[in-house]
Amino acid sequence: MLVYSIIQNGILAGKEELNQMASAARQYRYSKDKPSLLTRMKKIEGQAKGIQRMIEEGRYCIDIVQQLTALSAAVDEVSLLILESHIEGCVADAIREQHGEGHIKELMGTIRKAMKR
Repeated sequence: MLVYSIIQNGILAGKEELNQMASAARQYRYSKDKPSLLTRMKKIEGQAKGIQRMIEEGRYCIDIVQQLTALSAAVDEVSLLILESHIEGCVADAIREQHGEGHIKELMGTIRKAMKR
């Protein structure tokens, strides 16, 4: 069943459209660090391409593993930065607004998955 709501100018929109608009309007805390995060991600992309080339060229196994370890560390750092931002923003806001239980459960699930690797 499609749920409808009226938007400010009187146009009807479905639940999916409302969710998309809400997501677009929401500014997550990591947005302030977006340039730095994107720079890190571009470096990670470059590292991954470099490792791919190493494999294509038949480079020494240990050299490849060392580069993969560095790549994993770089990815973990980006994850930690975004997770920190999530805690400072989304989770803290939810707790202040008296509905933090769901955010805390979600956060703990994410941490559990990350620790199992």
